[in-house]
Amino acid sequence: MDYSRKKLRLGDVLLNSKAISNTQLLQALDLQKGSGKKLGEVLVEEGIVTEEQIAMALSTQLHIELIDLTTIAVSQEILNLIPVNVLKKNKIFPIEYADSMNVLRVAMADPMDMYAQDDISIITNCQVEPAVTTTRNIMLAIDKYYGQDEVTTALEAYAKEKNLNVEEVDAAEEDINNSPIVMLVKEMIDKAVRQRASDIHIEPMERKVRVRYRIDGALYEKAKYDINVLNAMVARIKIIGGMDIAEKRKPQDGRITQVVDRMEYDIRVSVLPTVYGEKVVMRLTSKTGLTKEKSQLGLKPREMEQFDYILRNPHGILLVTGPTGSGKSTTLYTALSELNREDVNIITVEDPVEANIDGINQVQVNPKAELTFATALRSILRQDPDIIMIGEIRDRETASIAVQASITGHLVVSTLHTNSSASTITRLEDMGIESYLIADSVIGVIAQRLVRRLCNDCKTPRPATADEKELMGCNMEEEVTVYEPCGCSKCENTGYKGRIGVYEIMKMSPRLKTIISKRQGADAIKEQALQEGMYTLRMSATEYVLDGTTSFDEMVKVSFDS
Repeated sequence: MDYSRKKLRLGDVLLNSKAISNTQLLQALDLQKGSGKKLGEVLVEEGIVTEEQIAMALSTQLHIELIDLTTIAVSQEILNLIPVNVLKKNKIFPIEYADSMNVLRVAMADPMDMYAQDDISIITNCQVEPAVTTTRNIMLAIDKYYGQDEVTTALEAYAKEKNLNVEEVDAAEEDINNSPIVMLVKEMIDKAVRQRASDIHIEPMERKVRVRYRIDGALYEKAKYDINVLNAMVARIKIIGGMDIAEKRKPQDGRITQVVDRMEYDIRVSVLPTVYGEKVVMRLTSKTGLTKEKSQLGLKPREMEQFDYILRNPHGILLVTGPTGSGKSTTLYTALSELNREDVNIITVEDPVEANIDGINQVQVNPKAELTFATALRSILRQDPDIIMIGEIRDRETASIAVQASITGHLVVSTLHTNSSASTITRLEDMGIESYLIADSVIGVIAQRLVRRLCNDCKTPRPATADEKELMGCNMEEEVTVYEPCGCSKCENTGYKGRIGVYEIMKMSPRLKTIISKRQGADAIKEQALQEGMYTLRMSATEYVLDGTTSFDEMVKVSFDS
């Protein structure tokens, strides 16, 4: 081990590689004082650098290899060398062993941590050669290789605990945070976050409990437990979610906040009684997940131009439409963050408030206190707002107040559950809003969906069939290549990694206003919008199929009705 590495500090490494400025370093050091945290943790928490940037800087400055653990298969004999609690404590993971030289290669989040290297050296009796990776990468690998063992151990401990006599159980109550079921629920949430899941489903069946994660919009089974653990798991979730443990016959809702890998997650919990017991669904959202940069939404340059143009309107209604889970909230929050300046007053009415944004006044609907969308809106109009965000237009009363507010000089942004831009207009008519008011107030409609992105490492090209070419509107004579999902270790063998938005943006124009006023119907509106250059969801999704971003099946899924 060269001695120079011992003397280098993370701050110096990041300064040398220009990942951070001196001011940012001093700011982070100031925040670190008395927190008991490492400098790297503070820098990531404050959003000054990402884990990836730290790993890159360490790799370059210390001249050691940067490793992606998802692409490496580690043998069982190497895994047996070090106990899992040591790996977690030191944020390290063994990769390979060179027998001839008695050297163990380990991936480390902090390769300058000499104490961790000494620990491993003593436990394994090997020389340690560090490589660098991110903390998240290490935790994912630990989940992958040790996760099931930890769960099994926890469940065995739980079974033993149930056979203990009463006195011993009382003594064990003191250490509640280390009890097997508490560990099991915590691990379940940690794993889901690391695998990019948006929801966790805990489903009772006749003899088993099935746990599924929704990743990129699709459900994947991740574990099966004995039905005996169901009640203890549900009770634990109810305790941390602030629900009534004794009530098992009624549906209940709750909220949990949990920190996973230094990020705070807000978890909405729903418990529903079913035939075999209570089913639990937990929806995970990170506090920063909903407020993305505009560039991260997946808007193409022409769509970005239209989006900006609509948001420049001083008053009117912007509607974002699509089914549940199509990214509407993210688009709205992004639009609000964009408009959030010192000289405007923004007020939202939501059910529930999904993410807290500094500088925006957010109101949570509470029917028990007679605070509905409509009553909240009436009060909000007396609060001198410039911009109003309504979580969802559900009824005539809300729609009517929203229209009035937009006509009287406010910018109103809201969501509706409709399939396309044109049908949004007719939905408002069906709610009983006069067509001339709709024409006057609506400034734009954005219909959106999310498609899964193909994994770049394993997608495979193939020629498109005649039917596919016809559906995509391609020239039948031309050779067209589409890509299929395949599956590799980087995408957990799903073939997909991440999602991207598909948009249909309809800007209001004088001609469209005339068609709406005359109530000529959704088809006439769509036809006119297409003449004015609108791209339908199918056209936008087809572009992603042709450039290899997504598969043909995903395109069909999001534009089935167009």
